[in-house]
Amino acid sequence: MKTDRFERAIKFIDEQNSMDPHKDDVQGEAVPKELLYSNRMSQKLRQFEPNASEALQIATHAQHICRWKIPRNAYPMNRVGYLKWRETLKKMHADITAEILKTLGYDQEFMDRVSFLITKKLIKKDDESQVIEDVICLVFLEYYFEDFASKHEDIKIIDILRKTWRKMSQKGHEAALKLNYSQKVRELINKAIV
Repeated sequence: MKTDRFERAIKFIDEQNSMDPHKDDVQGEAVPKELLYSNRMSQKLRQFEPNASEALQIATHAQHICRWKIPRNAYPMNRVGYLKWRETLKKMHADITAEILKTLGYDQEFMDRVSFLITKKLIKKDDESQVIEDVICLVFLEYYFEDFASKHEDIKIIDILRKTWRKMSQKGHEAALKLNYSQKVRELINKAIV
């Protein structure tokens, strides 16, 4: 059952993400990129894990909160720079979300759990962390992968698909295989997961 406090937490996350200056086109309408992403994440979580805990729902919705505030080019454009950027983002997402939850009167234990889930610690060992990882991968595959694949060589795409597949659970694999893909992407997925 969704509480008023939960609804307000989601609303506050949406208010933050609606300030994203970057827009995605959705049926001719310019939508703030991270607002769209958070809504896709929550929608996918409802499909994938309908009985998700309140902490998991909030962490999923806040996964990219205010992501545009730390651009990728703020760090060296190499693997080490990329990893530092990702870690800094995770901490920022967790901190912003914790502040929202604190203003709404959530207790420290709950805020710590949401932060833990946002930072995706113990994937493969913590069930809810694994669910978030599966949902992230499913949203990427359903909404962003086709465009991404069109910009890169097949060999790179197959490598990324293999890495993505390794992060996912068996349940995540099954959900991924049910998504609609172009024939080209379906062939790349088949090559990656053999």
